[in-house]
Amino acid sequence: MTELQRKARNYIFWGQTQSLCETCLAPVATKIQIHGNEVWYEKRCEQHGVQSTLVSTDAAYWRLCKDFIKPGDMPQRFQSRTEFGCPYDCGLCPDHEQHSCLALIEITEHCNLTCPVCFAESSPARTTFAPLAKVEKMLDALVASEGEPDLVQISGGEPTLHPGFFDILAAVRARPIRHVMINTNGLRIAREPDFVARLAENRRGLEIYLQFDSLEREALINLRGADLRRIRQQALENLERHGLSTSLVVTVKRGVNDHEIGDIVRHALKWKCVRGVTLQPVQDAGRNENFSKHTDRIMLSEIRKRVIESGVFGEADMIPLPCNPEGISIGYGLRNGESVLPVTSVIPREQLLAVMPNTISPEKYPELRDKFVELFSLSSGPLNTSERVAQLLCCLPQVEVPQGLSYENIFRVTIVQFLDRFNFCIGNVKRSCIHFVTEKGAIIPFDTYNLFYRNGQIDQIRARLSGKTRT
Repeated sequence: MTELQRKARNYIFWGQTQSLCETCLAPVATKIQIHGNEVWYEKRCEQHGVQSTLVSTDAAYWRLCKDFIKPGDMPQRFQSRTEFGCPYDCGLCPDHEQHSCLALIEITEHCNLTCPVCFAESSPARTTFAPLAKVEKMLDALVASEGEPDLVQISGGEPTLHPGFFDILAAVRARPIRHVMINTNGLRIAREPDFVARLAENRRGLEIYLQFDSLEREALINLRGADLRRIRQQALENLERHGLSTSLVVTVKRGVNDHEIGDIVRHALKWKCVRGVTLQPVQDAGRNENFSKHTDRIMLSEIRKRVIESGVFGEADMIPLPCNPEGISIGYGLRNGESVLPVTSVIPREQLLAVMPNTISPEKYPELRDKFVELFSLSSGPLNTSERVAQLLCCLPQVEVPQGLSYENIFRVTIVQFLDRFNFCIGNVKRSCIHFVTEKGAIIPFDTYNLFYRNGQIDQIRARLSGKTRT
C-alpha cells in the first residue's frame, strides 16, 4: 500500500478577525490568509457571499508589525459606554485600546477646492463654519480626555478660510495642548504673505500640514481637480521665508502618483522648512465615487517599498509605529542639507534587536527600549522629536549626539493607512490613535468616523442592532 497523499491548502491560515462586507458594510467573520508573500482577507457575508481582498504585499513586514504592539495608553476619561460592540459605540468607549495621539478638529466644511478624493466632500458650495464656542467645546472635551493633549490638527474643509481662524488658534494656545498642526491646501499661504507672517508670529509648537500630492499636472488634476504646481511652489517659498515647520502630505493613488514617491521625498529635502513627508493611501470614503479596489487601492506595504527605493531610508529604517503598527510605518533621520542619516542606522544591531518586543533580551537595555518606543510613537509629537532623538542617542555611549541638535535636523517619512470597507480589521480599529473630535464632544477613531459617523449611517446601524437586541 502507498502512503495516503494529502493535498495541502495553497495558503497559511494565520488567524481570524472581524472585517466588513464590502457591499453592505455588515460585520463579517474574516480569515487571514498568507499566500506566499501576500496577506489576504477572506470574508463571508450571509447576503453577499465570499469576498477575497489583498491587504498586504509584504507578509514578512506584516508579521513584523505584530512584534511592535505595545500596551495601549488609556485616556483619562471615556465619553461613551460599550453597548453594541466595536465599532458602533465610538465616543471613546471603554473597549477602545488607545488614547488620542493625534486629534482632528474640523472647523469648517467650506473649501476653495472640490477635490475628487476629499473624504469630507468639502467644496466652495458648503459654507458652514463652526462657531468659536463649539470649537472650544471640542477642545475642552479633548483636554478632559487627555489631560495635556500632545497634538491637535485643525482641519476642514480648508481651515484657513474660517473668518475666526486666529481666534481658534488662540483658543488652542489657551489650553494645555503641546502642539498644533494646520491641515491646509496651501492656497491662502501661497497668495497672502501677510497671512503667513501672522502664522509665523504663532510659530511656537506650530506645524503646517501642507497638501502636496504630486509634482505632475495630470496627477494633480486627477486628485485635486486643478493644476496646483505653482501654488505649491509659492506656498513653500513663503513658508521657507519665515522658517515655518512644514510636513508635505501626499494622498497616494495607484497608477496616478505612486511612481513619484521617491521624487517627492527627495524634493522635500530641498526645503529647510520641511521636516518630513506623510504618505496616505487613498481611503475609500467621501467623494471617491466609482472607487475600485482593483485599480485604485494601494497598500502601506507598496508605499513603504517605494520609500525604500528612494534611497533616503532603508529596509530596516521604515519600521512599524508601536501604538498602531499595522496602520503606521515611520522612519526618522538626522538631516544634513539634502542627505539623511537614519536614526536606526546609528544604533548597534544587537541593541536595536533588544529594544524590539518579543525578541532577544529586552530586559538588557530597558532605558534604551523605553526611549526607542517613545521616539517611534505618534504621541511623541512632531515638534519634540529632536529631544526624543537626543535622549535615545544618549543611551548609546559609542554614539556622539550632534551639537545643537534641533527640530531642523530631523527628517521623517510617515505612512498612514486608514481603514475602509476593504481592509477593516476590528483589532486595528481598537488600536487606532488618530481620532476625530465632534461638535458634541465625542472622540471617534478617524477610520470609523468616515465609515459610519460622518454621514449619519451609524444611527441606522444602531437602530437595527437595537431591534435585534429586543427580539
